[in-house]
Amino acid sequence: MRDEIAKFQKTGIQPFGVNPAGVDSHRSYAEKMRFNFPLLSDAERTIAGAYHALKDDARGIQRTVYVIGRDSTIRFAQRGAPPVDDIVRAG
Repeated sequence: MRDEIAKFQKTGIQPFGVNPAGVDSHRSYAEKMRFNFPLLSDAERTIAGAYHALKDDARGIQRTVYVIGRDSTIRFAQRGAPPVDDIVRAG
């Protein structure tokens, strides 16, 4: 997302990441990786569970991408790292 942020902005998509690490570690990680989008903390894995991103052990996270429309409908859902153009097209 970081390197393709202009494609998201052009279509009005606001990307963000969700990660189980704590807020303090996010701050340094986001700075180190030079993220240009918000990184949210999900230490209790509530968001990951709700969006079916937990692995079978209920602790690990499987990268999962969702596009949610302004009308709250899910327009795209895929595990892994789908091509940015596929994500943007769904927006």
